[in-house]
Amino acid sequence: MSAVENKTAEDGPDEVLTGDERADARLNELGYKAEFRREMSFLGVVCISFTAIGILTGMSSAYQAGLFSGGPVGLFWGWNIVSVFMLLIALALAEICSAYPTMGGLYFWVCRLKPDVPSLGFFTGWIYSFAMVFTGTSGNLSTALYLASLIEVSAGKTLTRLEIAAMAWAVNILSGIINTVGTKAISGVSTFNLWWTLGGTFVLVITLLVKAPHRNDAAFVFTDFENFTGWGNKGFVFLLGLLQAVYTLEGCETAAQVAEEAHRAEILAPIAIVASIVGSWFIGLIYMLALLFSIQSIESVQKTSYAIPIAQIFYDAAGKRLACLCIFVVGLAQFLAAITAFTASSRLFYALARDDAFPFKGRFMYLNRFQAPVYGVWLSVLVGCIISAAYIGSAVAFGAILSSAAIAVMLSYNMPIICRVFWPQSMDTKGPFSLGRWSRLVNAISMLFTFFVCILFVLPTATPVNQLNMNYAVVAIGGLALIVAVVWFSWGRFHFHGPVSTIGKDKI
Repeated sequence: MSAVENKTAEDGPDEVLTGDERADARLNELGYKAEFRREMSFLGVVCISFTAIGILTGMSSAYQAGLFSGGPVGLFWGWNIVSVFMLLIALALAEICSAYPTMGGLYFWVCRLKPDVPSLGFFTGWIYSFAMVFTGTSGNLSTALYLASLIEVSAGKTLTRLEIAAMAWAVNILSGIINTVGTKAISGVSTFNLWWTLGGTFVLVITLLVKAPHRNDAAFVFTDFENFTGWGNKGFVFLLGLLQAVYTLEGCETAAQVAEEAHRAEILAPIAIVASIVGSWFIGLIYMLALLFSIQSIESVQKTSYAIPIAQIFYDAAGKRLACLCIFVVGLAQFLAAITAFTASSRLFYALARDDAFPFKGRFMYLNRFQAPVYGVWLSVLVGCIISAAYIGSAVAFGAILSSAAIAVMLSYNMPIICRVFWPQSMDTKGPFSLGRWSRLVNAISMLFTFFVCILFVLPTATPVNQLNMNYAVVAIGGLALIVAVVWFSWGRFHFHGPVSTIGKDKI
């Protein structure tokens, strides 16, 4: 029996326990011994999810997708529509997180909700883990692309794909080093990124609105429709533009990955999940409006030679020097956001290994003196560097791999939500964060929207379709699913039978 359990048994009611002891007691009830020190505050947990969403970075990196598929009207109205649905998804996930505050997150929730189908939890865990690795890799490459754009704008030198890939490898390794230092470092990075994002948004908004040679009117911002896709159906083009907002707002669930390192995780983690979406919605709206009012020419952005198209908007609106400042602000935020993806993936590898769902259990459960699961961290770095190498040969192939990450994240969101919709009694206990009688409706709407988005993500985004504009995301996500299926049938089904208690010897 653990020290927490002894204290509960001896002292009686939960009121005698401190917040951390109560959180550890709940973890014990779920079958796990507390292995991590609870060093993360509420602000730290909120910042983890907020940083993972990366509102400045996601919107900046994917801005052209919405600009070319619907234009201002699609960007503005699409952002608000998608934000409502992503908030519903966050509420659904937060309710489950409150009941099961463990670092396995989506994976553990599925295992707990459908223990009779262990393959469902296995697939969720593996696909989501590598989705986080791909997300971190995408963020680190984007950081390299911001650096390349900074060099292009400031010095007029165009970098090769090999040079950009080399910078991406360096950024991957630096992300690994920071994650190796552990919880306090990640919490500090995330907290810094919150203030950097708030301050950076202020700087970007003021710079764009003050320096833009021409400011667009409200009619342009709220009603102008643009279509560079080749598709003739305006409704379909508008829907394609929604993907920019979905891509930007993914990441709120990252708070669950540090639940075992947070104070009062059953309360703070679910609140952080919801708060990160609400905050990102508001900040993203302000930033988007500044971009729409200050953009000088959509055609200029469409024809840009810069590594990141948003750099053209900055250059046209603010000139060379201030454009460099804007690129630096977003680029640093991008790097800080990418770090947390490897934080999530390393914790997921730890959680999977703890339950015999990942090979080399002893290694991936090893914590260094900074309380970091270092083998998971450096596996993420290794895979990231390998994938980044694909960019040298083909930017299209690399883009397909990383587009599959967005689909994999949404599919992973949907697994516990599906369980809640079709088996509403499967959650045997409720946490302090509960949706009450609205729970099933929120989950049902979230499930339908997630299915819709996953279909949208694999459709061709331009026509006529050729080898350069083909959406290969379906091939990439299919390849990942095939790999996981092979691992399950050749290894997983013989080793994984559900979460394994680290207190006793029985399966949870």
